[in-house]
This record gives sequence, C-alpha cells and structure tokens, in this order.
Amino acid sequence: MDFPGVRAVDGFGRRFRYLRLSVTEVCNFRCDYCLPNGYRKTPGASFLTLPEVGRLAEAFARLGLSKIRLTGGEPTVRRDFVDLVAAISAQEGIEKVAVTTNGWNLEHRVRDWRDAGLTHLNLSVDSLDPSVFNRITGHDRLPSILRGLDQALAADFHSVKVNAVLLRGSIAQELARWADFVADRPLSVRFIELMRTGENADYFSRNHIGGQVVRDWLSQRGWTPRARSADAGPATEYVSPDHRGSIGLIAPYDAGFCDGCNRLRVTARGKLRLCLFGEGGVDLRPYLAPEVPIDALVEQIASALGAKPRAHGLHQGNFGDTPNLAAFGG
Repeated sequence: MDFPGVRAVDGFGRRFRYLRLSVTEVCNFRCDYCLPNGYRKTPGASFLTLPEVGRLAEAFARLGLSKIRLTGGEPTVRRDFVDLVAAISAQEGIEKVAVTTNGWNLEHRVRDWRDAGLTHLNLSVDSLDPSVFNRITGHDRLPSILRGLDQALAADFHSVKVNAVLLRGSIAQELARWADFVADRPLSVRFIELMRTGENADYFSRNHIGGQVVRDWLSQRGWTPRARSADAGPATEYVSPDHRGSIGLIAPYDAGFCDGCNRLRVTARGKLRLCLFGEGGVDLRPYLAPEVPIDALVEQIASALGAKPRAHGLHQGNFGDTPNLAAFGG
C-alpha cells in the first residue's frame, strides 16, 4: 500500500522497502566489539513509545516499505516487546516483522513472539565454542540460546538466521563449526565484517579481517552464492548441496557495498538516520504526536531522503558520529 504520489526513493534512485527500527539503546550483554563495559544510561534518554512506534509503522507502510526489523540495544528487554510486534504486524502493508536479538530469553519467549506476529528472527551468536562466546559477550548463556534457536526453527517462522561478527583468529574453526551446525538445520548463518566505530579503535585494529577469507573458505568447499530478494538485507548467502542451511557474508568494506542499499533506520530516540555511519539525523519525534496528521510525517520522511549519501565513509576511516552499534540499532 503506497501513499499516493510519495515513494521512499533517494537522490540516486534507490528504492527503500526495509526499515531498521531501534526501540532501545539498552543492552544486557557486554560484547567486546560493541559495549565491553556494558550499557551506560544517558541522562534524559527517552525511547520511542508504543503509540509512536505504531505511527512510524503506518507512515513507512504508506511509503511502500513492507519490512520492519526491531533492533536495539537489545529490543527484547522492553517489557512491551510483544505489544510492539503486535502493533507493527497489524499495520496494513507491513508483511514482514523481524527482530535482531541476543537471545537472552529466547528459550522462554519465542512462541509468544511468533504468536504476536513476528515473522523473521535474527539471533546474534558469535561463537559455538562456549568459552569463546563467554569471552566475547560476558555471559555463559550459550546452551539456553541454542535451545531457543532450535525452538525457533520449530515455530514456523518465515526465516531464522544467525549473525556472527567476523573476528581475526580462529575464523577457520568457526566456519567449520557453523558449517556442521547448518548441515541438518534450515538456517542461515551470516558473518558480519567488524566495523569501526567511535569507541572501538584499538579493538578494530587488532581484530578486523576482510570478508574475502569467508568467500575463499566457502569457494574451496563448493559453496555457491544465491540471488538476493528485493527486500533482503545486505548479505550475500552461499549454499551447498550437502547442507540444509546456508552461510552468508556481510562485508561493508567491499567496493560498491552501498549501491544496492534498500534500508532506512530510525533510532530509539526517533531520529531518521540516512546512514548508520552518518552524522546527526532527521528528528521525527515532533511528527509522532497523535494530533499531527500522518501525511505530515510521511512527507517529512520522503523529503529527507534526498540527503542520503551515496555511500558510507568507512573506507576513509570516517565512521560518522556512531559511538557503538547499540546506539543507533546496528
């Protein structure tokens, strides 16, 4: 359902169908590439309310977006998370409601989320080795998370995926573990190239490794890339005839990575971020009050897209004002 005369298109002709909507900056994990010291509350922080999220879903649906992913921080720490999912899934025009979660309570809540209308689930699991997982995240919840993952695979989601940050070191062992894991599971595991932010300079210099190592490992073992759907995320996914699942790669440092960008971001404080690694943002909060016509919100979003840059500046060491990935939804 598109709003007459208005489309989510930027100055380079890219059409946007996918929104990453952060609903909190709070995270209860201490991942060493993002929040190694844990979440620190910002005085005066006020995150989007349930009614505001509903208005955003309506506005973006009118602009032709059909997929909304809830992010954070850790979105499921919100007590009204199920209500957020239900409100978005009830919006006409929204066909896919997704979440990216660390899975801390997946085992106990996954069926509630599915019943509320969640269709796609991405789970962050940086290692299948319990000791490595504990070192990276600061938690020993891996067994519970993996039980929750298997429950999700049995819960009739349209898609279940795992995200793992690509880190220098034992990448060959991690790839082998995940390949074995997806041999009999209809699951996509995507390795995400580590990205530079304002707070991780030393960590980045020690641990960043290019995505070509994943491509080479897969190619040498007969995995082949498959085509992406129109509203898919940025991953290139590889399949093998011997495996039910797939392995993917998200490589933001690749040349041309931003050419096919199809996603927009709204922060937990209501700012439209035209690029994860940009600066500032367009404040949508004044347009989220119930007395403001929804048409005004739609027009504000559409008009802002003309300022979206062609590409991020990571190649030049420019990461904008992004302090860490939890701040703006990753």
